[in-house]
Amino acid sequence: MQSKAKTPEQYIDELPEDRKEVISKLRKTILDNLPKGFEEGIGYGMLGYVVPHSKYPDGYHCDPKLPLPFISLASQKNHIGFYHMGIYSDPELMQWFTAEYPKHVSGKLDMGKSCIRFKNMNKIPYELLGELVRKVTPDQWIARYEAVIKN
Repeated sequence: MQSKAKTPEQYIDELPEDRKEVISKLRKTILDNLPKGFEEGIGYGMLGYVVPHSKYPDGYHCDPKLPLPFISLASQKNHIGFYHMGIYSDPELMQWFTAEYPKHVSGKLDMGKSCIRFKNMNKIPYELLGELVRKVTPDQWIARYEAVIKN
């Protein structure tokens, strides 16, 4: 479900009631842990956390007019999607996360390349996600992006 919202607040206001609290709590978790230099906004119809052009003028290689994406958060039809590009590009970070996840949540991790899917809203490991968000600074993300994804 791609939103037409222009602000994070508008995005949350448009959600069904059962999703507002969860997305708001995930947003707060991200904002409370996001290293300085990232910015919040809307991208691809989702909440997005990006490296702004003021820090990385090259922008996103797929569309340089866009800032460099890092984390996205979306209320999808059958799940909440938490997209973390650092996990996609860094095998060590992926290994850390997949080892830590079972310590916080019972049940199988439902994950794609960069998307962690939460179908059960009562089994979201907010503390673990906060730790994940803290692990990569904008400078580290830029370096990783240029080394792995952009090339």
